[in-house]
Amino acid sequence: MVLMEKVPMDFHTLFEEHGLLLKIEKGNSIFQEGENADDLYLILKGSVQISKETENGKELTLRICGPNSMIGECTIFGPPAIHTMSAKALMNTELLSIKKDNLEMLLTEQPTLMIEYIRWLQTEHLKTQSILRDLVLNGKKGALYSTLIRLANTFGKSDDNDDIYIDINLTNTDLANLCSTSREMVNRMLNDLKKQGIVSFEKGIIKIHDLDYLKKEICCEECPLTICRID
Repeated sequence: MVLMEKVPMDFHTLFEEHGLLLKIEKGNSIFQEGENADDLYLILKGSVQISKETENGKELTLRICGPNSMIGECTIFGPPAIHTMSAKALMNTELLSIKKDNLEMLLTEQPTLMIEYIRWLQTEHLKTQSILRDLVLNGKKGALYSTLIRLANTFGKSDDNDDIYIDINLTNTDLANLCSTSREMVNRMLNDLKKQGIVSFEKGIIKIHDLDYLKKEICCEECPLTICRID
């Protein structure tokens, strides 16, 4: 699998020249739902979980972001906003942050960078829409299958047998939060896939032997890899 470039190099330069370096230890919060959204962040190292708490207190994981991902919900050239989601470091993580006011000034001074920012926003909206679409329309099984496809597109690496292993440790509880279902339901569905030889597991790593099967089962629309991702 080939990982797509997520953030243009111009933005890397922008964050490197004007950003503040933050070091977040594993398990600590970067921002929480309900807090003021005043910053945009670029992940340099580590892994970040973006999640939302539902009305009944269940956690729904919407994204798992790695290096070269931008996160944050500050409304550029708009009124002050609050975070509608929370971000937590899944491992020791380093980020660069830029304040909303500084970013607005820099984008105004560099129109080409403004265009890149708009393109990034459009891609982020399309990714979120496609995730929510699959969670709502495809049922529990379809939610798991589409999540495995997105994980493969984002963190997948090919082995000598051309199987795809997802190069990130995820528990069944993590998968359940990504699929908006219970851990017991995910256990049953994964065991069914294992019996059919579609997937296997080793030391917390999921290996996909038949990605086409998963795509066929959910009538995959073959979205671009920039959209069909979990980050």
